[in-house]
Amino acid sequence: MTKQKYLLGGLTLALAASIILPGTEAYAQEAAEEAAVSSTQTDMVFIMNSLLFLMGGFLVFFMAAGFAMLEGGLVRSKNVTMQMTKNVALFSLASIFYYLIGYNLMYPLGSWSIGSDETGGYLGILFAPGVLEAVGITAAEADDYGYAATGSDFFFQLMFCAATASIVSGALAERIKLWPFLIFTIILTSIIYPIQASWKWGGGFLDSQYGFLDFAGSTVVHSVGGWAALVGAIILGPRIGKYGKDGKVNPIMGSNLQMATLGTFILWLGWFGFNGGSQLAMGTVGDVADVSRIFSNTNAAAAGGAITALILTQLLYKKPDLTMVLNGALAGLVSITAEPLTPSLGAATLIGAVGGVIVVFAVPFLDKLKIDDVVGAIPVHLFAGIWGTLAVVLTNSDATIGGQVISIVIVGLFVVVTSAIVWLILKGVMGIRVSEEAEIAGLDTAEMGMEAYPEFTNR
Repeated sequence: MTKQKYLLGGLTLALAASIILPGTEAYAQEAAEEAAVSSTQTDMVFIMNSLLFLMGGFLVFFMAAGFAMLEGGLVRSKNVTMQMTKNVALFSLASIFYYLIGYNLMYPLGSWSIGSDETGGYLGILFAPGVLEAVGITAAEADDYGYAATGSDFFFQLMFCAATASIVSGALAERIKLWPFLIFTIILTSIIYPIQASWKWGGGFLDSQYGFLDFAGSTVVHSVGGWAALVGAIILGPRIGKYGKDGKVNPIMGSNLQMATLGTFILWLGWFGFNGGSQLAMGTVGDVADVSRIFSNTNAAAAGGAITALILTQLLYKKPDLTMVLNGALAGLVSITAEPLTPSLGAATLIGAVGGVIVVFAVPFLDKLKIDDVVGAIPVHLFAGIWGTLAVVLTNSDATIGGQVISIVIVGLFVVVTSAIVWLILKGVMGIRVSEEAEIAGLDTAEMGMEAYPEFTNR
C-alpha cells in the first residue's frame, strides 16, 4: 500500500512538472526577450541623445569659423591677421581652461574621474542634476539609464563657453593687445561664464528660485559676451579717428564684405546646433519633433531680422546697408535663442524682426555715446539677447516677467563688475591698448609681424 502511495505521488509530481515546467520556461524566455528589448531601447536612447550632443556640438564649433570670417571681413586689412590669431587662440584656451576649471564650476555637483566609464565617455563626467532635470531624468536614474555619453555633454557645453569669448573679440578689434585679451579670455571662460551659467543650467538659484527660462542662452551666453564686450570697449576707448571732436562719426569700413557675409551664413548654420542641440534629447518621437520645430523657428527668426534690417536701412538711409542686414540676421538668431521651441513660425519671425530693429537703432546709439564696437557685437548679442530673454513670456506660459527681468539684472551686474575688475587690473599691470603708432600701422605688422594681404595693404 505504501509503495502504491509513493508510485501515485511520483506520477502526480511528474504530471505537474510536465504541465508547469514548459510554462515556466516560456515565461523565463519571454522575460529575457522583454529585458533584451528594454536594453536595446535604452541603448538606442543613449545613442540618439549622445548623437544630438555631438552633432549640435560640432555645428556650434563651426560657429568659431563664422566668428573668424565675420570679424576678419569687418576689420581693416591691416588688422586681419590679428583677428584670425585671436579666434584660434581664444577657442584653444577656452577648451583647456573650461576643462581644467570651468566645467566643475558650472556643474558643481558633477564629478570627474580620469579614465573610462561604463557609457564609454573618456572623462567620466557625471551629469549635474540641473542638466538631467531639464529632461526629466534624476541623477540616480542616470547611472542606470545611461542618458548620454558623458564626453558628449562636456563637448557640447564647451562649445557654448568658447562662443561667449568670440563675442568679445570682435567688439574690441583693431586696438587691443593680444596677450591681455587672451588673459581676459582665460578668466571669462574658466570663471566668469561658468559661475553665472551654473545659476541657470547647473541647477542654481536663478532656475530654482526665480523660474528663469533661457532655453539655449540669450542671456547665459550672448548677453554675457555682450556685457563683457561693452565694459571692455568703454575701458579700452574708441579707435583713432572714429569720432571727431565735433561729435561727428567717421565710418570705418571693413576689408572684405564677402568674408563677412560668409561668416554670417556659417553662424546661421551653426545656430541650428546651438538651439537644436539644447533640446538635450533625441531619444523619442516627441524629442525629434521638437528639434525640427526648433530648427524651423531658428531659421524664421534669422530671416525676420535680416529682412527687417534691409527694409529699415532702405527707409532711413535711402540705401540698404549690408553690414546692418548681416547683423540683423544675427540679432534675430540671438533673439530666438532664449525660447526657440514654443513660438509659432509667425511669432518666431516677429521675434527675430524686433532683433533687426534693435540692431539698426542700437548701432548709432552706441556711436552717440562714443562706444566703439567694430563688428556690432554689443547690439547683436547684448541688446538682442535682453530682448530675446524678455520675449520668452510671449510664448511660454511658464515664464514670468519678474523672473526674467531679475535674472537679466543679476547676470548683468555680475558680469559687468567682474569684467570691469579684470579689465582694469590688466590695464594697470600690463596695459590693454596698443600704442598710437601701432594702431595706425596696423596690428598685423605691429603685434604679429605678418600681414593677411601683403600685396594690397597700404604701407
